[in-house]
Amino acid sequence: MSHCPFCKKKIAMSKAFCSRSCKENYFQLIAIQIPKPFMRRIFVQANEEQRKEEIEKFAKIHDWRLDLLQNKIEEMAIEMKYIEDPYKDR
Repeated sequence: MSHCPFCKKKIAMSKAFCSRSCKENYFQLIAIQIPKPFMRRIFVQANEEQRKEEIEKFAKIHDWRLDLLQNKIEEMAIEMKYIEDPYKDR
């Protein structure tokens, strides 16, 4: 048994993804590139409300799904030490 690279469900070895939506989400997540100055601006200079607005505007400009963009931003924010990893102690 293998695992879907996006949702981590168990799948047959002959399949690469469990569904078409997982495949599309996976490749869109890879395509999302967030510049470091944008990250710095939303985490250092903006408050929570402004950050949310900036992220929504950024998603619309690039035609990316908001949930995938938010996941990517959270991953990068943990890497860049803007926020703590909520699963660190587990």
